[in-house]
Amino acid sequence: MFDGYDSCSEDTSSSSSSDESEEEVAPLPSSLPIIKNNGQVYTYPDGKSGMATCEMCGMVGVRDAFYSKTKRFCSVSCSRSYSSNSKKASILARLQGKPPTKKAKVLQKQPLVAKLAAYAQYQATLQNQAKTKAAVPVEGFSWGNYINSNSFTAAPVTCFKHAPMGTCWGDIAEGVRVEVPNTDCSLPTKVFWIAGIVKLAGYNALLRYEGFENDSSLDFWCNVCGSDIHPVGWCATSGKPLVPPRTIQHKYTNWKAFLVKRLTGAKTLPPDFSQKVSESMQYPFKTSMRVEVVDKTHLCRTRVAVVETVIGGRLRLVYEESEDKTDDFWCHMYSPLIHHIGWSRSIGHRFKRADITKKQDGHFDAPPHLFMKVKEVDATGEWFKEGMKLEAIDPLNLSAICVATIRKVLADGYLMIGIDGSEAADGSDWFCYHATSPSIFPVGFCEINMIELTPPRGYAKLPFKWFDYLRETDSIAAPVKLFNKEVPNHGFHVGMKLEAVDLMEPRLVCVATVTRIIHRLLRIHFDGWEDEYDQWVDCESPDLYPVGWCQLTGYQLQPPAPQSSRDSQSSSSKQKKKAKSQQYKGHKKMTSLQLKEELLDGEEYSFLQGASDQESNGSASYYIKQEP
Repeated sequence: MFDGYDSCSEDTSSSSSSDESEEEVAPLPSSLPIIKNNGQVYTYPDGKSGMATCEMCGMVGVRDAFYSKTKRFCSVSCSRSYSSNSKKASILARLQGKPPTKKAKVLQKQPLVAKLAAYAQYQATLQNQAKTKAAVPVEGFSWGNYINSNSFTAAPVTCFKHAPMGTCWGDIAEGVRVEVPNTDCSLPTKVFWIAGIVKLAGYNALLRYEGFENDSSLDFWCNVCGSDIHPVGWCATSGKPLVPPRTIQHKYTNWKAFLVKRLTGAKTLPPDFSQKVSESMQYPFKTSMRVEVVDKTHLCRTRVAVVETVIGGRLRLVYEESEDKTDDFWCHMYSPLIHHIGWSRSIGHRFKRADITKKQDGHFDAPPHLFMKVKEVDATGEWFKEGMKLEAIDPLNLSAICVATIRKVLADGYLMIGIDGSEAADGSDWFCYHATSPSIFPVGFCEINMIELTPPRGYAKLPFKWFDYLRETDSIAAPVKLFNKEVPNHGFHVGMKLEAVDLMEPRLVCVATVTRIIHRLLRIHFDGWEDEYDQWVDCESPDLYPVGWCQLTGYQLQPPAPQSSRDSQSSSSKQKKKAKSQQYKGHKKMTSLQLKEELLDGEEYSFLQGASDQESNGSASYYIKQEP
């Protein structure tokens, strides 16, 4: 475990004969950096030559520079010591920190030290330049600073089963030890040291180098799933040096004994952790796959779209008839808004046929098994019927749960639902939810859970009472037993931070907070924005991610709104609500010119219904946040 830690003291003892035949060691190649600093000698492999580890002292170096034909030892003294002691004794000597002598031939080439140090510095400079070019700007926002300065907590990775490592996070918690780059070091190349997790925030961990005890001056945040985080023992197996931070370098005289004491009984990452991370970030959807997805301008129908980009399981879909590829839609691969080709036909859902009569070269249908499966339902007995009333999250205003009506019952448990008081006469703003959807609720759900229910637009008899409304509309409530009442042990708590998609503009992933929890329903608040932008989201929504997800996948994170935006929100709030009202009014009425244009559009049809759908304006701002 500690093979990577090399500690060589200035010993004046000499070495004599060896059981192995002594031979002159060839001059050290210039590719072997051996840096001498404060009485300690460190060797750093450059990745180009074959490497070897001394079986006596554990020092790592270029194989060709090692002593004798077998290349098992770094010096004559190590060869003699190994021959005169048992293997068990040599291992004990290594753990006790016994160094090779100063006269070891491999280490005697003092004139080369300056040259080798310069070469190592040159190599390190090249590596740093390469990393700088590949770095992604952080745009000034740091989750670590944000959490530390406000004492926030973040939702654990295990809350997000659809996210990388969500189902195999294991026992990663505070106190786990890892090997990380040592940034508190004057050596010219990359070295490592052991650190412990002080605090977890999603994928991000606050780390403290071993030896600092209660000193937090050099604590730092990093992504646990990043490429620079390794389980304890990785340096030994990879030939990387463990070097204590410069700040505490003289705190202990025997660092190996210190590490043995500190690490005995401690937990670290699984040996295959990086492999699991890599496997969990493999996504089955590929570019050029064709899918059916909701039409963002007309919720009542679907359209064919092609996968243009896949980032962290999120898909950028371009509608097939978009020539310049700007008419797009973002969603997760497990979103209930996307389906395999032929889904609409199979359940009787409206569908807009594209102008393209045949698939473009290179495009192919996504296999049906890639899509999220819905729970099977039995619709043969008591079931949902047209006209039944319920409560539903408004997809055009996700902060509101509204009075709604089942407008059509489709196959396989799917329902077309309309928001009372805001529907277009032709049903073009109906939307599709499955019977098991966590976005629909029985009558009285909001009252029982003290949530404000949005009454039908224009309904004057306030406060709204379901009993009166059902009697006035001569309608019945959907039976409570037909709704999904399963509540998983999701692990979320009020106040937890996370990264969440703004479903009004689904290409954006924002800094967010859980502000309410009603069974499996979460109220998501976007930090820096007013409450009217909040959204009701299911606890298992694929549009919620752990802190650090954007950094891990390379997606752009939207930081909290700046103060200037917050100040302008209050003054513009009334204008936004007025614009929303006008949008809904646009659904109710159409001018004669609009009606004429709709009648000329014969490309849209409803499977199994025998009637042509009509287009309508007013839904173009679907999934668009009204900026202040």
